[in-house]
Amino acid sequence: MNIARASGLDLVEVADQANPPVCRIMDYSKFKYEANQRAKESKKKSSNLAVKEMKYRPKIGPGDFDTKTRKVEEFLSDGHKVKVTIMFRGREMQHPELGRRILDRVADTVVHVGKVEFHPRQDGRNMIMVLAPDKQAQARYEKQKQKDAAEAAAAQAHAAEVDTDTSE
Repeated sequence: MNIARASGLDLVEVADQANPPVCRIMDYSKFKYEANQRAKESKKKSSNLAVKEMKYRPKIGPGDFDTKTRKVEEFLSDGHKVKVTIMFRGREMQHPELGRRILDRVADTVVHVGKVEFHPRQDGRNMIMVLAPDKQAQARYEKQKQKDAAEAAAAQAHAAEVDTDTSE
């Protein structure tokens, strides 16, 4: 402790479980700060994955389908898993193919951001499918979008060039 005081630092117990306990001479506030930074970094790296759920009905309208599917796409691009549920009522239970058709349409629509983790299965009055984010598909989609945008810009520049040539 005398050596620590003489150098203006603190005597910090690093490993209290050891026999004898291990201590270091260091600046305690700096030690606490670095420990907090390490804890923050490890918390940042841990994924907080939530399973979101979207419920559909067999007789869903096209506008509602598009809105809900767009939201599913947003959840997947944020890195969340999505549980898609078709809720059947009454006689709708006699036609599970309607629910399967809707689930297939959802899967086809979001194929560029996610993949089917659990294929559609009947669960009582509901039919359930789970979608998971697909990083490789998202990367391919972004690459294709950038390529299409570059081609569109090139075509637009070419069209503007042709317009100036014909007007002269």
